[in-house]
Amino acid sequence: MTGFVSFVSAGPGDPELLTLKAVDRLRRADAVLFDDLAAGPILAQARAGADLVGVGKRAGRASPRQDHVSRLLVEYAGTGARVVRLKSGDAGLFGRLEEEICALRAARIPHEIVPGVTSACAAAAAAGIPLTRRLTARRVQFVTGHDATGRLPDDIDLEALADRHATTVVFMGRRTFPDLARGLMARGLPGATPALMAEAVTTPDQRLTRGTVAEFAAAPGDGTGPVLILYGPLAEEGTDG
Repeated sequence: MTGFVSFVSAGPGDPELLTLKAVDRLRRADAVLFDDLAAGPILAQARAGADLVGVGKRAGRASPRQDHVSRLLVEYAGTGARVVRLKSGDAGLFGRLEEEICALRAARIPHEIVPGVTSACAAAAAAGIPLTRRLTARRVQFVTGHDATGRLPDDIDLEALADRHATTVVFMGRRTFPDLARGLMARGLPGATPALMAEAVTTPDQRLTRGTVAEFAAAPGDGTGPVLILYGPLAEEGTDG
């Protein structure tokens, strides 16, 4: 007997940003394996009696190994259960979706991906800005601020990220942004480029801080919650919240 796994995108934290499909899958699931950032009020949508299993990974904290998470998915689905793997933001962005899909494919377990609101889109909306503009911000680029070791990736394309006409969003970059910013400025990105630091977007702890690339390089913040840094010509517009 084989079950079914739904990779459900929880969005940035506000349960009202869940899609109708995400809510449906949560309400029908026998088990929900959830990330830390996808917990809280979002789990209230889960069916009463469902197994709720925390498998989140956070920098600086003890976390389940990826092979353990993948094994849990296979084991639950192997009993015939309907399983939701609840991922923060959009499941396909800077998570470990591919590893988990490969484990399911190897075990011949059917699955689906339910897309959701990315934290980058939510941060721009909270700040009252678009991500693109026809003449000055025709391109959007997302990049992770750290690799599997927690450091800035060695092969990061600094030339592309220094494009002053793009909107660039750095995920998980609180600790590494100073190094990244120095590399960007060395490749011609003005230190005065507008930047926005968005923390805990769409949650009660949301904080939006405006500044410049140079300012955030000097003082990237001392919080511990989820953060992304958006920089480019549109980052100085809109309203704070």
